[in-house]
Amino acid sequence: MKLHDKILLEHGGGGQLTGELIEQVFLPRLGNPHLMQLTDSALVAIGDQRICFTTDSYVVSPLFFPGGDIGSLAVHGTVNDLAVCGAQPLFLSAGFIIEEGFATAQLEQIVDSMASAAALAGVQVVTGDTKVVPHGATDGLYITTSGIGRFVYDKPLSPSTIRPGDAVIVNGPVGDHGAAILCARQDLGFLSTVLSDSAPLGSLVRNILNASPHIHCMRDATRGGLGAVLAEIAQQSGHDIFARENDIPLRESVRGICEMLGFDPLYLANEGKLVVFCAADDAPAVLAAMHSHELGHEATRIGTVQESGRGRVVLTTLIGGERVIDRPTGELVPRIC
Repeated sequence: MKLHDKILLEHGGGGQLTGELIEQVFLPRLGNPHLMQLTDSALVAIGDQRICFTTDSYVVSPLFFPGGDIGSLAVHGTVNDLAVCGAQPLFLSAGFIIEEGFATAQLEQIVDSMASAAALAGVQVVTGDTKVVPHGATDGLYITTSGIGRFVYDKPLSPSTIRPGDAVIVNGPVGDHGAAILCARQDLGFLSTVLSDSAPLGSLVRNILNASPHIHCMRDATRGGLGAVLAEIAQQSGHDIFARENDIPLRESVRGICEMLGFDPLYLANEGKLVVFCAADDAPAVLAAMHSHELGHEATRIGTVQESGRGRVVLTTLIGGERVIDRPTGELVPRIC
Protein backbone atom coordinates (compact mmCIF):
# COMPACT_ATOMS: atom_id res chain seq x y z
CA MET A 1 0.00 0.00 0.00
CA LYS A 2 1.30 3.46 -0.92
CA LEU A 3 2.37 5.55 2.05
CA HIS A 4 0.36 8.70 2.81
CA ASP A 5 1.83 12.02 1.67
CA LYS A 6 1.73 13.33 5.24
CA ILE A 7 2.17 11.67 8.60
CA LEU A 8 -1.14 11.10 10.36
CA LEU A 9 -1.87 10.72 14.05
CA GLU A 10 -2.79 7.11 13.29
CA HIS A 11 0.78 6.36 12.19
CA GLY A 12 1.71 6.32 15.88
CA GLY A 13 -1.05 3.97 16.99
CA GLY A 14 0.82 0.68 16.81
CA GLY A 15 -1.48 -0.76 14.14
CA GLN A 16 -1.46 -1.19 10.38
CA LEU A 17 -0.34 2.36 9.56
CA THR A 18 2.54 2.12 12.03
CA GLY A 19 3.62 -1.07 10.30
CA GLU A 20 3.51 0.64 6.91
CA LEU A 21 5.63 3.52 8.23
CA ILE A 22 8.23 1.10 9.56
CA GLU A 23 8.27 -1.05 6.43
CA GLN A 24 8.30 1.76 3.87
CA VAL A 25 10.32 4.51 5.58
CA PHE A 26 12.55 3.16 8.33
CA LEU A 27 13.54 -0.37 7.33
CA PRO A 28 14.62 0.47 3.74
CA ARG A 29 16.92 3.21 5.04
CA LEU A 30 18.07 1.91 8.42
CA GLY A 31 17.58 -1.83 8.03
CA ASN A 32 20.15 -4.25 9.44
CA PRO A 33 19.90 -7.75 10.95
CA HIS A 34 19.25 -6.39 14.43
CA LEU A 35 16.55 -3.94 13.40
CA MET A 36 14.91 -6.53 11.16
CA GLN A 37 14.11 -8.63 14.25
CA LEU A 38 11.17 -6.25 14.82
CA THR A 39 10.87 -7.31 18.45
CA ASP A 40 10.28 -5.11 21.50
CA SER A 41 14.03 -5.09 22.15
CA ALA A 42 16.99 -5.81 19.90
CA LEU A 43 19.14 -8.77 20.93
CA VAL A 44 22.78 -7.88 20.24
CA ALA A 45 26.16 -9.38 21.14
CA ILE A 46 29.16 -7.51 22.55
CA GLY A 47 31.98 -10.00 22.70
CA ASP A 48 30.57 -13.05 24.45
CA GLN A 49 27.86 -11.03 26.19
CA ARG A 50 24.30 -10.98 24.82
CA ILE A 51 22.29 -7.91 25.74
CA CYS A 52 18.89 -6.49 24.88
CA PHE A 53 18.53 -2.83 23.98
CA THR A 54 15.30 -0.86 23.59
CA THR A 55 14.04 2.72 23.36
CA ASP A 56 10.65 4.38 23.66
CA SER A 57 9.02 7.81 23.92
CA TYR A 58 6.12 8.84 26.16
CA VAL A 59 3.64 11.57 25.27
CA VAL A 60 0.69 10.41 27.38
CA SER A 61 -2.13 12.88 28.00
CA PRO A 62 -2.97 13.66 30.76
CA LEU A 63 0.41 13.44 32.48
CA PHE A 64 -1.25 12.18 35.67
CA PHE A 65 -3.93 9.50 35.41
CA PRO A 66 -5.65 7.02 37.74
CA GLY A 67 -3.01 4.49 38.72
CA GLY A 68 0.09 6.30 37.48
CA ASP A 69 1.79 9.15 35.67
CA ILE A 70 4.18 9.71 32.79
CA GLY A 71 7.23 9.12 35.03
CA SER A 72 6.34 5.64 36.28
CA LEU A 73 4.90 4.78 32.86
CA ALA A 74 8.20 5.60 31.14
CA VAL A 75 10.08 3.23 33.43
CA HIS A 76 7.52 0.44 33.29
CA GLY A 77 7.18 0.54 29.52
CA THR A 78 10.92 0.32 28.94
CA VAL A 79 11.72 -2.42 31.47
CA ASN A 80 8.77 -4.45 30.17
CA ASP A 81 10.07 -4.27 26.60
CA LEU A 82 13.33 -5.75 27.86
CA ALA A 83 11.74 -8.38 30.08
CA VAL A 84 9.43 -9.88 27.45
CA CYS A 85 12.45 -10.45 25.22
CA GLY A 86 14.09 -12.59 27.90
CA ALA A 87 16.35 -9.95 29.45
CA GLN A 88 17.02 -8.85 33.01
CA PRO A 89 16.61 -5.03 32.89
CA LEU A 90 19.65 -3.23 34.29
CA PHE A 91 20.10 0.38 33.18
CA LEU A 92 17.95 3.18 31.72
CA SER A 93 18.53 6.56 30.15
CA ALA A 94 15.95 9.34 30.37
CA GLY A 95 15.49 12.35 28.12
CA PHE A 96 13.10 15.14 29.11
CA ILE A 97 11.56 17.64 26.68
CA ILE A 98 9.92 20.27 28.88
CA GLU A 99 7.66 23.12 27.83
CA GLU A 100 8.62 26.57 29.03
CA GLY A 101 6.41 27.48 31.99
CA PHE A 102 5.90 23.88 33.16
CA ALA A 103 5.44 23.77 36.96
CA THR A 104 8.62 22.74 38.77
CA ALA A 105 6.56 21.04 41.48
CA GLN A 106 4.92 18.81 38.88
CA LEU A 107 8.29 17.94 37.37
CA GLU A 108 9.58 16.98 40.82
CA GLN A 109 6.52 14.79 41.39
CA ILE A 110 7.05 13.02 38.06
CA VAL A 111 10.77 12.44 38.67
CA ASP A 112 10.01 11.13 42.17
CA SER A 113 7.55 8.70 40.61
CA MET A 114 10.16 7.63 38.07
CA ALA A 115 12.70 7.04 40.83
CA SER A 116 10.27 4.88 42.82
CA ALA A 117 9.36 2.87 39.72
CA ALA A 118 13.03 2.30 38.87
CA ALA A 119 13.78 1.11 42.41
CA LEU A 120 10.83 -1.31 42.29
CA ALA A 121 11.97 -2.64 38.89
CA GLY A 122 15.57 -3.04 40.07
CA VAL A 123 17.07 -0.67 37.48
CA GLN A 124 19.10 2.52 37.62
CA VAL A 125 18.74 5.65 35.51
CA VAL A 126 22.41 6.18 34.65
CA THR A 127 22.32 8.95 32.04
CA GLY A 128 19.93 11.49 30.58
CA ASP A 129 19.28 14.74 28.80
CA THR A 130 17.05 17.79 29.27
CA LYS A 131 15.70 20.20 26.67
CA VAL A 132 13.32 23.13 27.22
CA VAL A 133 11.22 24.33 24.28
CA PRO A 134 9.16 27.54 23.96
CA HIS A 135 5.66 27.67 25.38
CA GLY A 136 3.25 26.09 22.91
CA ALA A 137 5.92 24.02 21.15
CA THR A 138 4.98 20.90 23.12
CA ASP A 139 2.31 19.75 25.55
CA GLY A 140 3.88 20.10 28.97
CA LEU A 141 6.37 17.25 29.07
CA TYR A 142 7.59 14.38 26.90
CA ILE A 143 9.98 11.68 28.10
CA THR A 144 12.20 9.38 26.04
CA THR A 145 13.81 6.37 27.70
CA SER A 146 16.23 3.70 26.54
CA GLY A 147 17.07 0.51 28.38
CA ILE A 148 19.75 -2.15 28.47
CA GLY A 149 19.34 -5.61 29.95
CA ARG A 150 21.29 -8.85 30.19
CA PHE A 151 19.79 -11.66 28.06
CA VAL A 152 19.13 -14.54 30.45
CA TYR A 153 17.01 -17.09 28.56
CA ASP A 154 18.61 -19.93 26.64
CA LYS A 155 17.09 -19.01 23.26
CA PRO A 156 15.60 -15.94 21.59
CA LEU A 157 11.89 -15.24 22.09
CA SER A 158 10.26 -14.31 18.81
CA PRO A 159 7.23 -14.99 16.61
CA SER A 160 9.48 -17.11 14.38
CA THR A 161 9.86 -19.68 17.17
CA ILE A 162 6.12 -20.15 17.76
CA ARG A 163 5.00 -23.71 17.06
CA PRO A 164 1.64 -25.28 16.13
CA GLY A 165 -0.28 -26.29 19.22
CA ASP A 166 1.29 -23.61 21.42
CA ALA A 167 -0.88 -22.29 24.22
CA VAL A 168 -1.65 -18.55 24.28
CA ILE A 169 -1.81 -17.07 27.78
CA VAL A 170 -2.49 -13.56 29.09
CA ASN A 171 -1.65 -12.55 32.67
CA GLY A 172 -4.88 -10.74 33.53
CA PRO A 173 -7.74 -8.42 32.53
CA VAL A 174 -7.09 -6.33 29.43
CA GLY A 175 -7.83 -2.70 28.62
CA ASP A 176 -7.35 -1.20 32.09
CA HIS A 177 -4.79 1.42 31.05
CA GLY A 178 -6.73 2.62 28.02
CA ALA A 179 -9.92 2.80 30.08
CA ALA A 180 -8.18 4.79 32.83
CA ILE A 181 -6.88 7.31 30.28
CA LEU A 182 -10.36 7.59 28.76
CA CYS A 183 -11.89 8.26 32.18
CA ALA A 184 -9.32 10.94 32.92
CA ARG A 185 -9.82 12.67 29.57
CA GLN A 186 -13.59 12.46 29.46
CA ASP A 187 -13.93 13.42 33.15
CA LEU A 188 -15.94 10.26 33.86
CA GLY A 189 -15.73 10.75 37.60
CA PHE A 190 -18.40 8.17 38.34
CA LEU A 191 -16.06 5.53 36.84
CA SER A 192 -12.96 6.72 38.69
CA THR A 193 -12.38 3.27 40.19
CA VAL A 194 -10.76 2.16 36.90
CA LEU A 195 -6.99 2.25 37.40
CA SER A 196 -4.18 1.88 34.91
CA ASP A 197 -2.44 -1.50 35.10
CA SER A 198 0.98 0.15 34.61
CA ALA A 199 3.52 -2.07 36.38
CA PRO A 200 7.00 -3.60 35.93
CA LEU A 201 6.71 -7.16 34.63
CA GLY A 202 10.30 -8.31 35.17
CA SER A 203 9.71 -10.51 38.23
CA LEU A 204 6.61 -12.08 36.64
CA VAL A 205 8.62 -12.86 33.51
CA ARG A 206 11.31 -14.53 35.66
CA ASN A 207 8.63 -16.79 37.14
CA ILE A 208 7.44 -17.67 33.64
CA LEU A 209 10.91 -18.40 32.26
CA ASN A 210 11.82 -20.51 35.30
CA ALA A 211 8.63 -22.54 34.87
CA SER A 212 9.32 -23.76 31.34
CA PRO A 213 12.21 -24.22 28.89
CA HIS A 214 9.67 -24.02 26.07
CA ILE A 215 8.58 -20.37 26.13
CA HIS A 216 8.54 -19.38 22.47
CA CYS A 217 7.39 -15.75 22.44
CA MET A 218 6.23 -13.00 24.78
CA ARG A 219 4.90 -9.52 24.09
CA ASP A 220 3.52 -6.77 26.30
CA ALA A 221 0.18 -5.62 24.87
CA THR A 222 0.60 -1.83 24.88
CA ARG A 223 -0.46 0.33 21.91
CA GLY A 224 -3.26 -1.36 19.98
CA GLY A 225 -4.00 -3.66 22.89
CA LEU A 226 -4.31 -7.42 22.88
CA GLY A 227 -5.95 -7.47 19.45
CA ALA A 228 -3.10 -5.65 17.70
CA VAL A 229 -0.41 -7.76 19.38
CA LEU A 230 -2.08 -11.06 18.49
CA ALA A 231 -2.66 -9.94 14.89
CA GLU A 232 0.96 -8.81 14.51
CA ILE A 233 2.36 -12.04 15.97
CA ALA A 234 0.08 -14.18 13.79
CA GLN A 235 1.22 -12.29 10.69
CA GLN A 236 4.91 -12.53 11.61
CA SER A 237 4.73 -16.22 12.52
CA GLY A 238 2.54 -17.28 9.58
CA HIS A 239 0.34 -19.33 11.92
CA ASP A 240 -3.32 -18.83 12.73
CA ILE A 241 -4.20 -18.10 16.35
CA PHE A 242 -7.56 -19.28 17.60
CA ALA A 243 -8.81 -17.46 20.70
CA ARG A 244 -12.04 -17.53 22.70
CA GLU A 245 -13.68 -14.25 23.66
CA ASN A 246 -15.23 -15.88 26.71
CA ASP A 247 -11.75 -16.72 28.03
CA ILE A 248 -10.26 -13.23 27.64
CA PRO A 249 -10.36 -11.58 31.09
CA LEU A 250 -12.06 -8.18 31.16
CA ARG A 251 -13.26 -6.11 34.10
CA GLU A 252 -16.95 -5.23 34.06
CA SER A 253 -16.06 -1.57 34.63
CA VAL A 254 -13.89 -1.59 31.49
CA ARG A 255 -16.59 -3.39 29.54
CA GLY A 256 -19.07 -0.72 30.63
CA ILE A 257 -16.81 2.14 29.52
CA CYS A 258 -16.31 0.50 26.13
CA GLU A 259 -20.03 -0.04 25.64
CA MET A 260 -20.78 3.54 26.64
CA LEU A 261 -18.11 5.13 24.43
CA GLY A 262 -18.20 2.66 21.55
CA PHE A 263 -14.72 1.14 21.92
CA ASP A 264 -13.53 -2.42 21.43
CA PRO A 265 -11.71 -3.54 24.61
CA LEU A 266 -9.45 -5.84 22.59
CA TYR A 267 -7.77 -2.74 21.14
CA LEU A 268 -7.49 -0.75 24.38
CA ALA A 269 -3.91 -0.27 25.56
CA ASN A 270 -2.34 -2.07 28.50
CA GLU A 271 0.83 -1.25 30.42
CA GLY A 272 1.03 -4.28 32.70
CA LYS A 273 -0.21 -7.14 30.53
CA LEU A 274 1.74 -9.63 28.47
CA VAL A 275 0.91 -12.45 26.10
CA VAL A 276 2.85 -15.72 26.41
CA PHE A 277 3.21 -18.42 23.75
CA CYS A 278 4.47 -21.71 25.18
CA ALA A 279 4.37 -25.44 24.48
CA ALA A 280 0.90 -26.76 25.34
CA ASP A 281 2.29 -29.40 27.72
CA ASP A 282 3.97 -26.65 29.75
CA ALA A 283 0.90 -24.42 29.98
CA PRO A 284 -0.24 -25.73 33.40
CA ALA A 285 3.20 -25.07 34.92
CA VAL A 286 3.38 -21.61 33.32
CA LEU A 287 -0.10 -20.73 34.59
CA ALA A 288 0.79 -21.94 38.10
CA ALA A 289 3.93 -19.78 38.08
CA MET A 290 1.90 -16.78 36.93
CA HIS A 291 -0.86 -17.35 39.50
CA SER A 292 1.75 -17.29 42.28
CA HIS A 293 2.72 -13.72 41.35
CA GLU A 294 0.71 -10.62 42.24
CA LEU A 295 0.64 -9.52 38.59
CA GLY A 296 -0.55 -12.92 37.37
CA HIS A 297 -3.32 -13.93 39.78
CA GLU A 298 -5.87 -13.75 36.98
CA ALA A 299 -3.73 -15.31 34.24
CA THR A 300 -5.77 -17.30 31.73
CA ARG A 301 -5.19 -19.44 28.68
CA ILE A 302 -7.12 -17.68 25.92
CA GLY A 303 -6.28 -19.68 22.81
CA THR A 304 -4.11 -21.99 20.72
CA VAL A 305 -1.80 -21.70 17.73
CA GLN A 306 -3.19 -23.54 14.70
CA GLU A 307 -1.09 -26.15 12.89
CA SER A 308 -1.38 -24.34 9.57
CA GLY A 309 -2.96 -21.11 8.50
CA ARG A 310 -2.69 -17.73 6.84
CA GLY A 311 -1.37 -15.68 9.73
CA ARG A 312 -4.78 -14.70 11.09
CA VAL A 313 -6.37 -14.35 14.52
CA VAL A 314 -9.77 -16.01 14.67
CA LEU A 315 -11.88 -15.19 17.71
CA THR A 316 -14.79 -17.36 18.79
CA THR A 317 -17.31 -14.77 20.01
CA LEU A 318 -19.57 -14.89 23.03
CA ILE A 319 -22.51 -15.99 20.87
CA GLY A 320 -20.52 -18.75 19.13
CA GLY A 321 -19.66 -17.03 15.86
CA GLU A 322 -16.20 -16.34 14.47
CA ARG A 323 -14.51 -12.98 13.99
CA VAL A 324 -11.16 -12.25 12.39
CA ILE A 325 -9.06 -9.86 14.48
CA ASP A 326 -6.97 -7.55 12.29
CA ARG A 327 -4.37 -4.96 13.16
CA PRO A 328 -6.22 -1.66 13.68
CA THR A 329 -5.97 0.77 10.80
CA GLY A 330 -6.27 3.86 13.00
CA GLU A 331 -5.57 4.97 16.54
CA LEU A 332 -8.29 3.91 18.95
CA VAL A 333 -7.14 6.25 21.73
CA PRO A 334 -4.22 8.57 20.85
CA ARG A 335 -1.48 9.45 23.33
CA ILE A 336 -2.04 6.64 25.79
CA CYS A 337 1.69 6.10 26.39
